[in-house]
Amino acid sequence: MAELGVKEIEAGTGDVVIRLAGIYKYFSVVPALSDVSVEFYPGEVHAILGENGAGKSTLMNIISGILQPTEGEISFEGQPIHQMTPEVAKSHGIGICFQHPAILEDLSILENLRVALPASVFSGRPPQEVVQQVLDTVGLRVPLRMRADSLTVAQKHLLEIAKALALKPKVLILDEPTASLDQESTDMLFDRIREIVGAGTSVIYITHRLAELRQIAHRVTVLRDGRVRGAELVRNISDADLVSLIVGRTLKAAFPPKSQRASEEISFSIAGANSKDLTDVSFDVPRGQIVGVAGVAGNGQPELMRVLAGLQPTEGTITLRGRVLNQHELLREAAFMPSDRHIEGVASGLTVRENATFSALEKFAVGGIISRKKELAQVESIFGELAVKTPSMEAPILSLSGGNQQKVVMSRALLSEPGLIIADEPTQGVDVGARFEIYRILREVSASGTPVIVNSSDAVELEGLCDKVVVMSRGHLVETLVGNEVTEERIVAAAVKAETHGGGSASRVKAAKTSWIAHFLQSDNAPAVPLALVTVLLGLYVYGQNENFLSVYNIYNIFLLATALGFIAMGQTVALLMGGIDLSVGPLAGFLVVVASFFINDDKSAVMMLAGFLLMFAGAFITGTINGVLIRFANFTSIAATLAMYIAIQGLSFLLRDNPDGYISSAVTDWVNWQWGPFPVAFLTLVAVAGVGEYILRRTKAGWRLRAIGSDEHSSRRTGIRVDLTFIMGYIACSLLTSLGAVMLMTQIGVGDPRQGINYTLSSITAVVLGGTSLTGGRGTFVGTILGAVLLTEVLNAVTFLGLTQTYQYLFQGVLIVVAALIYSTVRRREVSR
Repeated sequence: MAELGVKEIEAGTGDVVIRLAGIYKYFSVVPALSDVSVEFYPGEVHAILGENGAGKSTLMNIISGILQPTEGEISFEGQPIHQMTPEVAKSHGIGICFQHPAILEDLSILENLRVALPASVFSGRPPQEVVQQVLDTVGLRVPLRMRADSLTVAQKHLLEIAKALALKPKVLILDEPTASLDQESTDMLFDRIREIVGAGTSVIYITHRLAELRQIAHRVTVLRDGRVRGAELVRNISDADLVSLIVGRTLKAAFPPKSQRASEEISFSIAGANSKDLTDVSFDVPRGQIVGVAGVAGNGQPELMRVLAGLQPTEGTITLRGRVLNQHELLREAAFMPSDRHIEGVASGLTVRENATFSALEKFAVGGIISRKKELAQVESIFGELAVKTPSMEAPILSLSGGNQQKVVMSRALLSEPGLIIADEPTQGVDVGARFEIYRILREVSASGTPVIVNSSDAVELEGLCDKVVVMSRGHLVETLVGNEVTEERIVAAAVKAETHGGGSASRVKAAKTSWIAHFLQSDNAPAVPLALVTVLLGLYVYGQNENFLSVYNIYNIFLLATALGFIAMGQTVALLMGGIDLSVGPLAGFLVVVASFFINDDKSAVMMLAGFLLMFAGAFITGTINGVLIRFANFTSIAATLAMYIAIQGLSFLLRDNPDGYISSAVTDWVNWQWGPFPVAFLTLVAVAGVGEYILRRTKAGWRLRAIGSDEHSSRRTGIRVDLTFIMGYIACSLLTSLGAVMLMTQIGVGDPRQGINYTLSSITAVVLGGTSLTGGRGTFVGTILGAVLLTEVLNAVTFLGLTQTYQYLFQGVLIVVAALIYSTVRRREVSR
């Protein structure tokens, strides 16, 4: 154990950095913390232990300002903090590394760090240079422009740690930082921790691994059921006493007894497995035995687990109880427990009960109808065996602690009554008491004849749990350990001494350097290239049928019509980037034209016309504000809020004018529709606005924040982004851009008509989809949106020149949308598979 600062702590002379006194936290009426008092000193590592659901993460969220305590006091360096927020915490030098990294997957590595770190970190230096140094501190070697969704789970944890260390914090909170790290990365992290502790930083370290506690911590506090159950210097307390404090009982052993007699019956076997990640992998699972998979991270273990679960294709033969299975059959037989429960393990929109049973619903059916009584009985039974802590069966799955979510994943695997169980890091982030329950159930399942294969980065876990261990290196099986050979030393030695070892540090990616072409193809602007090509080819085709199509007048007309749609679609892009939508843009554009028709007339003064324009922009500002407030503070969905606004605005339009009236000033129309060559100046203005918008999206914090909340609102909030304010400002920007489209629409129709504008809602969404913006938020481009608006207008114009009926307009629009959606989904699938 590091001795840093122990004497000072023992003497009690160190100043307290953070003091929590009498902290209570309730969720509804359920207490998460009760009368918690604890002090943290400079120059020490203070470990917080406890079972899943004991209140550790809640306590850390209170210290970092993400949650507010129901009762109690927080003081920092002797000064009381009346309301701790993420911004206040950062200003005091409190950094946190979350158990589930607050990584924004639709942003690049560089953008993730620039949006999360204060400007003072960069202090006028080139951002790329600063970010590279930040990544070097944790040994993370990845391209800065690479999108974060390409990172592995371990690399995301390293990026999260890098963000926390970059703040040079006075207090650093590390919540299960090594859960996904290999030994090399763990050793590197411990070296960094010792360095900053030596400089006086207070480190709050949450872990479930007692071995780590002995390596790095000075003091330990144990929570159970939201209360402090004990606090002591690490050197003065035994592991047995710690376990007793954590679980409230004495565990007889860390692992259940292994199979005592070797069976000659083979339950499961894989022979000659070959894929892009595996080479000639063969091993078998005797009945009643658990087989472990080991190796340095990045050497094919996760890929092997996915092959065994039927999630990836492979050559070779897979046999279950004498029956050869193809991939489809294997997928049906296997129950897969993924290492990343947030992405693959739980369905975030479902309840606890639904997450536990959705893969086994047919087992609760009577006559084709689900029996709720039978379902609840089996779920309650398995939850009791695994000690799952949940407020209720119908609670949202994300309301549970990470370890309890993992138990729900295991419950689902067991309820499906599988032919084999494939467990990838099954105890990652799970407390010591729950680990024993998971080990016990895996052993019971194995003893019943169901093959169990476990991948774990913890050699001690493999030694205690498994009867046989296969060691991987660069996709090869390099050693098989059986019986008494299964020891921590043999497992580690086989992994690190393998000649085929690929240096698989979690910090590396397979290709650290990629060409600018590869980066562009992965960027948000990539869909603009095929869109521009289609636009040109369509123009040439129609020109071949009718020479007037490319006349100066028609080109001007296409661009002029596309300008109104382009501005409105740019507004829609802002809403979609945030993960929302705005159905009110069409009626809003029509309403603003109606408003203008009372002021911008030939017989009105310049002052009156100016007032008309100001009223248009004011109306747009108010509409955007109301939309944003309804969504963020009245709990409306974006569809519900903007649909209500759609109806309200359309009603107002008819209240102001029940028929077309109020002709727009011809002088204003001529000025707005001013022509330069074949281009309307308004269209060139649209292009310029799109360019400014692209710069804001890619180069400023405002743009990063906008994309961040669309990528992952929860992670954005934990990063310190003011989500509600950003969302409201985004909807205001959406409406203001729509008002520019309304100015163009006003000069095109020339009269205040309450029936105009409605169609722009669907057209704007069509243009945005064609431009490649994601309907789920986080990804998009104004350039693609403008091209989408031009192509859509060109299609409508081409139908006329080709002498086709209006039916073809809708047909061609539908075909374009389907093609765009297919291209986008194909690209996303390829990125995910990579």
